[in-house]
Amino acid sequence: MSESLVVCDVDEDLVKTLKKFRFSKDTKNAAIVMMIDTKKQLVVLDEEYKDISIDDLKEELPDRQPRFIVYSYEYKHDDGRVSYPLCFIFSSPEGCRPQLQMMYAGSKNKLVQTAEMTKVFEIRSINDLSEEWLRDKLKLFH
Repeated sequence: MSESLVVCDVDEDLVKTLKKFRFSKDTKNAAIVMMIDTKKQLVVLDEEYKDISIDDLKEELPDRQPRFIVYSYEYKHDDGRVSYPLCFIFSSPEGCRPQLQMMYAGSKNKLVQTAEMTKVFEIRSINDLSEEWLRDKLKLFH
């Protein structure tokens, strides 16, 4: 392979946005969607959403381009408790350019560390992203 794997830095403004998001006291589902600026080799903010369901979020994501998502989810436990886990979702749809996929895959761990995420999930098809899928993934942590 002639191209080396590029690990992108994280934009400083994005780091501040993630920190603010992490410590938000909001009790509604919210999301930060991030993308890679390939020219600058930098992970940047694509879009920020307040009060967005997982189904609405799915509609906002591109079908053929990878994205990093931090999603604050209102998780209602079987015993009635409510928690708000922060979930890191790496959307890497099939059919996108291999170089782009490698750039995202190579940058994921650095972004996860920067955002201090522990609940990290990957999805290959946007259609699989659903509340049922997320609840199923979160059960591993409870």
